[in-house]
This record gives sequence, C-alpha cells and structure tokens, in this order.
Amino acid sequence: MTSTVDQSAFTPTESLGNTGRKRATRQSTSSRITLAVVCIATAMLMLDIAVVNTALTSIALDLHTDLPGVQWAVDAYTLPLAALVLTAGSLADRLGRRRILLAGLAVFSLGSLGCSAAGSAGLLVATRAVQGIGAAALFAVPLALLGHAFPDRNGRTAALAAFGATIGASFAIGPLVGGLLTEHAGWRWIFLINVPIGVLVAAVALRWVEESQDPHPRRIDWPGQTVLTAALLALITGLLRGDADGWTSALVLLCLGGGVSCLIAFLAIEHGSSHPMLPLPMFANRVFATTQVAAFAISSSLFAVLLYVSLYAQGVLGLSPVQTGAIYLPGTLLMIVVAASTSKLVGRVRPTVALAVSLLGVAAGLALLTLADEHSSWVATMPGIVLACGATGVFNPVMSGLVLQESAATQAGLATGINDTFRQTGVALGIATLGSFIPTASAFGGDPAGYVTGLHHALWAACAVAVVGAAVVGRSTPRRARVRAPGADR
Repeated sequence: MTSTVDQSAFTPTESLGNTGRKRATRQSTSSRITLAVVCIATAMLMLDIAVVNTALTSIALDLHTDLPGVQWAVDAYTLPLAALVLTAGSLADRLGRRRILLAGLAVFSLGSLGCSAAGSAGLLVATRAVQGIGAAALFAVPLALLGHAFPDRNGRTAALAAFGATIGASFAIGPLVGGLLTEHAGWRWIFLINVPIGVLVAAVALRWVEESQDPHPRRIDWPGQTVLTAALLALITGLLRGDADGWTSALVLLCLGGGVSCLIAFLAIEHGSSHPMLPLPMFANRVFATTQVAAFAISSSLFAVLLYVSLYAQGVLGLSPVQTGAIYLPGTLLMIVVAASTSKLVGRVRPTVALAVSLLGVAAGLALLTLADEHSSWVATMPGIVLACGATGVFNPVMSGLVLQESAATQAGLATGINDTFRQTGVALGIATLGSFIPTASAFGGDPAGYVTGLHHALWAACAVAVVGAAVVGRSTPRRARVRAPGADR
C-alpha cells in the first residue's frame, strides 16, 4: 500500500524533473553549439580577409593582372560587406537570424568556390563580390544569435569573450595560413577550403541553432541602400583609376564627383527617412560618433596599408608567401595578449586616453615601417609591425566596450552594424587611396626603388590619418566617460 502511494505521488514529479533537466541540457547544448557556429563562421570571414594579402603576388602572376587588379580583388570583397551589413541586419531581424546565417553561408561558400575556379582577374573580382555579399549576412548576425543563446549576463560575457578571442586568433594566424596554403597547395586553396567548412557549419546550424526574430523589426531602407552602394562604388573606382587614367581624366572626375554627390544624397535620404538604415540621431551622442571616426581611422590606415606591406615583402624583399605570413605573427600574437590585458582594466580606462594613445601607437608603428627600403631585410619591418599591432590590441576591446555602452540595449545590434560599416568602408577607401601613391608599374618587382618610394608616401599618409583620428578622439570624447566591458548591464 505504501509502495503504491509512493509511486503514484512521486513518479509524475520525477517525470517532470527529468523532462525539465532534459530541456535544460538541450538548451545548454544548443547555446554552446551556437557559440561554436558563430565563432567558426566568423573565423572563416576573418581568415578570408587575412589570408588573401599573402597570396596577392601569386594571384597577380597566375592571372596576369596588375596592381589595380589585386586592389580590386580585395575591395570587391570589402565594398559589398561595408554597404550591405546594415541591411543584412535588418533582414535578419525581420526574416530570422538563423535563416540569414544559412543564406550567408550558402552565398559565401558559392563565392569561394567561384574564386577558386577563377581563370581571369575579372572573374576573380566578380566572385569576390559574391563572397562579400555572403560575408555581409554573416557579419550581421553573430551578436544577435549570441544574445538569444545566452540571455544571462555571465553566460553572454563569456560568449563575447570567446567571440572576441576568435577574431584575434584568426587575424594572428591568417597571414601564415595564407602563406602555407599558397606555397604548398596553390592560392586557389585559400578560397576552396571555405566550401567544406561552410557546408559543415550550415548543417550544424540547421540542426542546433535556434531561430530568433525581432518582434518589431525595422523596415528596409532600399533608397538609402541603393545610394550608399553607388557612392562607395563610384569613389573606389575613381581612386583606383586615378593613377592609370590621370586624376584630371573625365572618368576619374566623374566617379569622384558622382561618389561625393551620392554620399550627400545618402545623408539627405537618411535625414528624411522614417526608417533609415543609418539613423543620424545616434550620432548626436558625441562618444558614439567619435568611436566611428576612430574605427574608420584605424581601418583606413593600418589595415589598408598592410596589403602594400605584403606586396613589398614579396616583390621587393623576395620573401616567400610563408615567410611573408610569418613576419606578421609576432605582432598579431602580441595584439591578442595586449587585448586580454586591456579587457581586465577596461572599467578603469578613459576612452579618450585609450583610443587616442592606441591610434598614436599605430601611427608610430607606421612611421617605423618607413625605415625599411629596397635593400633591407625582413627584420627591418618587425619593429613597426609589432608596435602597430600591439597598439591595436588596446584599441579593439576599448572600441567594443564603447560601442555597446553608448547605444541603447535595443540598438546594440544596429550600433555594432554601424561600427562594422565604418570599419569596412575605411578598409575599402584606404586601399584605394593609399594605392594611389604607388606607381602601378612598380609592383611585383617591376621597379623596387619606385615601389619603396610610393610605399613610404602611403605609410606617411596612413600615419597622418591615424594621428588625425587620435586628435579627433582626444578632443571629442568626454574625459569622465569610462569603458564598460562588452556584455555588461547598462
């Protein structure tokens, strides 16, 4: 009798407990797998940016293209990424973050397959643009997916730390991975390797990543999207054609004038739109606006000029792709160490000091790189690369903290998308602008002395951009502001 009563009284409770435990276990597993999916997809994107620089000389020789050809091979990727990431975020909020993740993986993988099979520079540029479209979708969803998978503060902070470490590690090993693949398997493998990874990540995401949407998504700003894309395309075309066609040629003047006109039109559209892709009132926050200036400054200086440093290493110093990748390794590893140390002090750092000093450190590193000439060894590049990368390690966690701190909780995804737009726009315009200092005929060993002279001019221009960025940040950011760790409650 007692046994019967005990069984009837406790079996339902135990059953409910088991069900709850199973649900919690599955939810925990789903969260961990979501983090893995986001990190692997992001690593694939970061690697694809970093590995290409060390392969550009091999690509140029194999496809019989010139300096503008390899510049377009990079900008064709960053341009759609910069132009589309905000719209991709809006689509993800409306249609579902997992759905856009899967679409991005499919487009990125197809673009990678096309890049690996490209038989001409024109086809490579076209397929790189397809990659960029997929990358915009993949860049737009990580924070939203992690926010849904890790609703509690501690879990989200740990997930963001892992996400940030993935980005840093990808940049650290990217040039070396690109060099190894290029030298031992061929440059096509830097793209082809994305295909099986993309398929695997998509299969896991389809099974384990939960779908999430914004119940009140923003409308898509198609007029703004169209005009912004036209503006960036026109400006980059004009800048890349300036050296070859002449800066006073009709095509170059038309592109530059049209690009500036489209930018003005874009601002007018955003000002008058009820659902802008780039809400201008957010820039009334002086700190938030200043962070975008800083993001643009470091991207258009350091990250843009590294392309030309890689070409110098191979075309002038005669380094192999693997050796070229190796010269970046000490600096990028230092960047990870410095970033981890900065994160521990992030609550005590004044953003005006941290961002300005880090940009000045980047400027100093770029200035040191001008000591290398056509007769130098690779050792001459090390002080500048190490100093610039170490300064970047300070920059990244402070920037992330400020972007999230200075945006409302409901606008964190939008704020991150705006920051990504300024970063990628800086890279695209920086590559085009700094490349104008380097004579086209001097690249790939054509005229080492001429290339070094042009590279020095580009480095000093990049140095000036970083210094101006530091000055703007130092003067505009309130000194009383403190940086909060990414993921901290407001």
